[in-house]
Amino acid sequence: MNEIKKGPFDDDPNAREIIDIFHQMYYYSSEKTWENSFWLGYPTLKCPLDMWIYQEILCKIQPEVIIETGTYCGGSTLYLAMICDMLKKGDIISIDVEEIKERPFHPRIKYFQGSSIATDTIKIVKHFISARKKIMVILDSDHSKKHVLQELKIYSQFVDVSSYLIVEDTDFNGHPVKPEFGPGPMEAVEEFLKSNPHFSIDYSREKLLLTQNPKGYLKRIS
Repeated sequence: MNEIKKGPFDDDPNAREIIDIFHQMYYYSSEKTWENSFWLGYPTLKCPLDMWIYQEILCKIQPEVIIETGTYCGGSTLYLAMICDMLKKGDIISIDVEEIKERPFHPRIKYFQGSSIATDTIKIVKHFISARKKIMVILDSDHSKKHVLQELKIYSQFVDVSSYLIVEDTDFNGHPVKPEFGPGPMEAVEEFLKSNPHFSIDYSREKLLLTQNPKGYLKRIS
């Protein structure tokens, strides 16, 4: 069984309280903060501190393919593609149930409409990644525990050792926002890790204190 370790501030109740209060202020001021964040004019709906961590991960592991579930307007997809431009490596397949025509074009991006857990979608993903190595995955679609857990079981098989499987919005269900949400991404991560020793939470990716993905940076270790 994969033991889920404590985070870097879980043993310091004062620090944890301060971080959680700021996290809640940031999240519930969404019209002024994360819902009002853009990359070259396209909404990202992400914390810029997490996006900074993404570029650090990309620079370090230099994936050949990034699989993103949950595209929305494509702002974060474009951001990832432009980091790949600077690294001169990497393509993105971004999956969403909705089609939005105003999404940005970039030669490194392939958009696909469909459910991230549908059989047809998985076939497309397998064809897209083919024999390429160093696959990184970012999960940001349906946030229910059942759906995220299915995504984790499916997409974990594509992630290479030392690469990342990132689960977004693990702050739902009182961790520390949206306590009314019910079991969601965090609970899916915890259940997934109990039976999957190949992944471990990389708490070093929470070093900037505020993250919308607590316990969500999963690194493949074996």
